[in-house]
Amino acid sequence: MRVLVTGGAGYVGSVSVEAFVAAGHDVIVLDDLSKGHRAAVDPAARLVEGSYGDPGFLRALLSDTPVEAVLHCAARSLVGESIVNPALYYRENVAGGVVLLEALREAGVRRLVFSSTAAVYGTPASVPIREDAVHAPINPYGETKRAFEGGLRWYAGAYGLRSVSLRYFNVAGASATNGEVHDPETHLIPNVLAAVEGRGEVTVFGTDYPTADGTCIRDYIHVEDLARAHLLALEATAPDDPRTAGAMPTPGADTGESASAIALNLGNGGGFSVREVLAAVEATTGRAVPHRVGPRRAGDPPVLVADASRARALLGWEPAHPDLEEIVASAWAWRRAHPGGYGA
Repeated sequence: MRVLVTGGAGYVGSVSVEAFVAAGHDVIVLDDLSKGHRAAVDPAARLVEGSYGDPGFLRALLSDTPVEAVLHCAARSLVGESIVNPALYYRENVAGGVVLLEALREAGVRRLVFSSTAAVYGTPASVPIREDAVHAPINPYGETKRAFEGGLRWYAGAYGLRSVSLRYFNVAGASATNGEVHDPETHLIPNVLAAVEGRGEVTVFGTDYPTADGTCIRDYIHVEDLARAHLLALEATAPDDPRTAGAMPTPGADTGESASAIALNLGNGGGFSVREVLAAVEATTGRAVPHRVGPRRAGDPPVLVADASRARALLGWEPAHPDLEEIVASAWAWRRAHPGGYGA
């Protein structure tokens, strides 16, 4: 089928486009290239430059090139930036998201997969985190993702939109073709790899947490595992699929979903500590990681790990690359093959 992928020139989006193309889908990539890279788009996909928040542009695109389903990866996603400039996040993630939903409704598109975030949970009361945990985001980024998920629930009941939202913490690694290039880079693994390349040092924020080695534990999944989850979720939105056939959402429901708009966690299950990440990078690269120890950051929980059992049950999804060293090795191999990022 023909699938529109918003943000398909970005890190997660480009690897997901690879998976969709490999599965035989006709893919249209919609990206304004403000964060994405033209060179990251699979040659078999068609790149259209533009914004999902531009109603006239989007209406014309869907009229000229009808699609059957959407993978929505485009969004602002920097926690710190969202705190400093919440207006930007509400404008693009929420208002822009509604523009997208309205254009899809007008075009008769009733299938959508949303690349969401586990930031919708905020600081959880217990781990691993289940989908029915309280949703209490602690920053505008997580709040705007939660708001868009809410829109999906109500559009399901009112307009028949079938959707799957996938919530995850940290994505890492690379495919043979596409890797992680952000400016600024805020993710731990690429920053540690940059440090062993001689681009500064890493700060370990706190070594006195109640964990085995005193550092924070976070969930990581390989970007190709996330791409495969996107593909499986797309299949679940088919018109005859019972997993997304349901009724209006229940106001105040803890799960935050209706039967037509489901939300699923993704993760490896156990998580990895900061020190384990440093050790995996050193084992992979054969180089010591330049780092220093700093104080804890305010608001950093000791452990953030998602319970992905529902994704296993409903999608048949299992991480194919759960090993931390394998994740790091794929990212390192891509960086060595592309020392200038997408500019080389």
